[in-house]
Amino acid sequence: MIDVADLTIWLALGAGMLSFLSPCTLPLFPAYLSYITGVSVKELENNKDMKVRSKLLIHSVLFLFGVSLIFIGLGVGVSFIGQWIQSFLAGESGQFIQRIAGIFIIVMGLFVGGWLNIKTFMKEKRFNFARKPAGYLGTVFVGMGFAAGWTPCIGPIFATILVAAASNPSQGAFYTIFYVIGFALPFLILTFFIGRTRWIVKYSGMIMKVGGVVMIIMGLLLFTGQMTRISIFLLELIDDTWFSNLG
Repeated sequence: MIDVADLTIWLALGAGMLSFLSPCTLPLFPAYLSYITGVSVKELENNKDMKVRSKLLIHSVLFLFGVSLIFIGLGVGVSFIGQWIQSFLAGESGQFIQRIAGIFIIVMGLFVGGWLNIKTFMKEKRFNFARKPAGYLGTVFVGMGFAAGWTPCIGPIFATILVAAASNPSQGAFYTIFYVIGFALPFLILTFFIGRTRWIVKYSGMIMKVGGVVMIIMGLLLFTGQMTRISIFLLELIDDTWFSNLG
């Protein structure tokens, strides 16, 4: 039987993909690969040597490892805070935190979709390295620096995952893990097809608007308390379809 929380986990996976495909990240993807590998963007796009591809893959995995350390660490920390708030507010915590989370996600959805301008989120606080720290360990640190930055696209999207983690502490770590997986999958895939990123960049604005709409709908459902009912309905529908196919 599928758990109701599974739906939010899949939304976290989609949020990770949306973060990578955002106009703040995807256009910079070739430059980041060039920076952490020391190979020019032009050479990365045209070189099909397996040694170069292997080098790309190793550095990409280490970069994502650094990213995951920060993201998952924040997720676990926020889960503990959410657990403390729930114990402090006792029986009233569930509905209260859900409504606060719903409002926050709606605001972030409006921002991500480009319909709301919040100057605080437009400021980048990403660490800038004049020179990349040497070796593979340096790539891990660059990943940590990237994740610690509050960019205009990644910050609001990941913040919704942290809010979800606070509202459901028992699943908080899973939300952030699936967010990282969602961010890592397109990163690793496009590492091997770096020359094909231009057409995705062309539609990244539209992708963000669709993602913003989904976030707004999710926030409304969470605020009104309908999220659980719809989750149960969808999951029961999936279960019925699954078992009918088996039959």
